[in-house]
Amino acid sequence: MAHLMAMAVALPLPPLADVSQTVLIVAVGISAVAGFGVVKFLDYLRKRDADKEAAQIIERAEIEAATRRKEAAVEAREMALQEKSKLEKANEEIRRELHDRERKLDKSEDAIQSRNDQLLKQEKMVESNQRRLAEKMDDATRRQKELDDLLDLERQTMHQLSGLSREEAESRLLGRLEKELMKEQGAMILRYEREAVEKTQAKAKEMLITAVQRFAAAHTAESTTSTVDIPNDEMKGRIIGREGRNIRALEKATGVDVIIDDTPGVVIVSAFDPVRREIARIALNKLIADGRIHPSRIEELVAETEKEVEGEIRRHGEEAMQEAQVFGIHPKVVELLGRLRYRTSYSQNVLRHSIEVSFITGMLAEEMGLDGELARRAGLLHDIGKAADHDLEGGHPKIGADLLKRFGEGPEVVHAALGHHDDIRPDMPYTVLCAAADACSASRPGARRETLDRYIKRMQELESIATSFAGVHQAFAIQAGREVRVIASSRDTTDESAAKVCRDIARAFEEQLTYPGEIKVTLIRETRIIETAR
Repeated sequence: MAHLMAMAVALPLPPLADVSQTVLIVAVGISAVAGFGVVKFLDYLRKRDADKEAAQIIERAEIEAATRRKEAAVEAREMALQEKSKLEKANEEIRRELHDRERKLDKSEDAIQSRNDQLLKQEKMVESNQRRLAEKMDDATRRQKELDDLLDLERQTMHQLSGLSREEAESRLLGRLEKELMKEQGAMILRYEREAVEKTQAKAKEMLITAVQRFAAAHTAESTTSTVDIPNDEMKGRIIGREGRNIRALEKATGVDVIIDDTPGVVIVSAFDPVRREIARIALNKLIADGRIHPSRIEELVAETEKEVEGEIRRHGEEAMQEAQVFGIHPKVVELLGRLRYRTSYSQNVLRHSIEVSFITGMLAEEMGLDGELARRAGLLHDIGKAADHDLEGGHPKIGADLLKRFGEGPEVVHAALGHHDDIRPDMPYTVLCAAADACSASRPGARRETLDRYIKRMQELESIATSFAGVHQAFAIQAGREVRVIASSRDTTDESAAKVCRDIARAFEEQLTYPGEIKVTLIRETRIIETAR
């Protein structure tokens, strides 16, 4: 730059315009040189700062590397110490196990040594025993030989004295022994039979007592009358109706005997058939609540009540099936089972009796290791024939067996229904159990009352004789059997033939039945024409 300035001074001065141009050029050159210098200086500064920063980075990296090397060395030492500790613990465990094994081996060696000592002692004892045994065997052999010689001598002497040969003596001896053994054998057989019978009877009593005690059912004797409460005595006149038409319509529709006496606040419904009595009771309660009491309304409510009672019958059958835990019964059999709710046997409700027999039979079967569910099924359905004995011929065991067979029940259940009264030989164990449970249920104190059953049977006989005549549509025994009300079909009979049928029924009662007093036969024949206005 000094050189350029010297050259500028040495140059001759040009004119003014030239001088300005020259100055401008010089200034531009100076500026360019100055800018170049500044750039170079800045590059120098940047390079110096970069070198300084690089040195610092290198220094920090070296410091960090040294730090990490120290940390790694520390971690390595810690890991080494941990591994050393683990190895020491493992070695300690190994030493402990080795010590325990050594101790066990010492004990085993002691035990083996003790066993060896015992074995040596036992060997010595065995050798001693063998010597004594050999001596005894020799002595026994010698004595046996002496005994054989004595026996031979005795046998020869006996042959000489008795004059019998050896075969004859053996035959007599064997015969005597055979007779003695036969006597002992017979006595032993009798003793064992007696003991077996005693044990069997005791076990059977125990099983029966256990089964009966596990199911203790309450019993109430069924009655043949029901009472219906009325709000006031004026209602009695409305129930009777004008000239008794209402009460006659009710008795005709239901087949019961409605007793209205001086007893305040009640009307008595009497009938031996519980189904009829229940229908009449419910219908009478509906009539009293409704207030409209006339023959057509009575017939309408009785028909409606009959449908309700049919529904109740199905419900009772299903409840009995659930209570006895017996499932898969045909719907028709369930309906018949529900009808047993309205049947009695010697005043005992047949449905409750069947449920009780079901439980007792199941418990006895389980005590004997048999199928308890099958036994409960046989016990529940054993009296199903009583629900249909009015419609079919024969006793209720045969009717029940035929019905159960028809509706798909198994042979065990059918045989139990057929043979629970010992009418046939009981070839199956469930039949015997069912018969025993039936006897237990029937023999409970207060379970049955014989007079009521005889009364009901007489009522059934009266109705069955009356309905056996041609032209008879329905027959109802009322007034405790002192009157039979017969409903004749107007299409099948005339006024003249109806009188003859009534007389024939009375004569049949006289010939076939034995009864105190007299029986009144009332035959009703009417023509009813119904039309509906729409």
